[in-house]
Amino acid sequence: MTDIPEPSAYVRGLPIGAELPLPADSFVAWRTFPFAGELTVKRLEPPELPEPPRNGEDGPEDCHTCNKPVGDALWADEHWRVDTIEPHGLPAAVMLQPRGHYDLADLPAERAAELGAMLQRCERAIRAVGGVARVHVNRWGDGGAHLHFWLLARPEGMTQLRGTFLSLWDELLPPRTPEQLREANSRIAAELARGD
Repeated sequence: MTDIPEPSAYVRGLPIGAELPLPADSFVAWRTFPFAGELTVKRLEPPELPEPPRNGEDGPEDCHTCNKPVGDALWADEHWRVDTIEPHGLPAAVMLQPRGHYDLADLPAERAAELGAMLQRCERAIRAVGGVARVHVNRWGDGGAHLHFWLLARPEGMTQLRGTFLSLWDELLPPRTPEQLREANSRIAAELARGD
């Protein structure tokens, strides 16, 4: 019999199954919130312990990122790769990932030292698409054990898309055409290849 971990004190204190109120001054009142109308907060489900494994949790053999041909990347060197995220509605969306099978906690010091420069390089490449005001960098890590950063381009002038909800807007905006994606990806790849 396997020992099932107990929920933390924090989780034990949550109102599992109860109806949660939606505070009047919450994010739904923000100008950037992409939805209108009546909303109801979902009830909290009981915790899943142990948590289900993420993709690649057992190592590189079963990791989607490790098994993607490097030739499919927009750009790669011996330590990093940048892949496009498609389909998307924003001017550009890419993913930065180490080539080695690491998560943030076990990223070797050499790669960790390169991370800031790589994020800057990706931002410059995305801004080369044109019409990009900001590049949002996101890391969640719940879907895969292989470290990955999402970089999303906020279109210039579209201040309603600022901030927290840009990833939601990406799914709500009309998808880019194949031609638009090719053009944006070509500019990003060229800028990444140019380097510093």
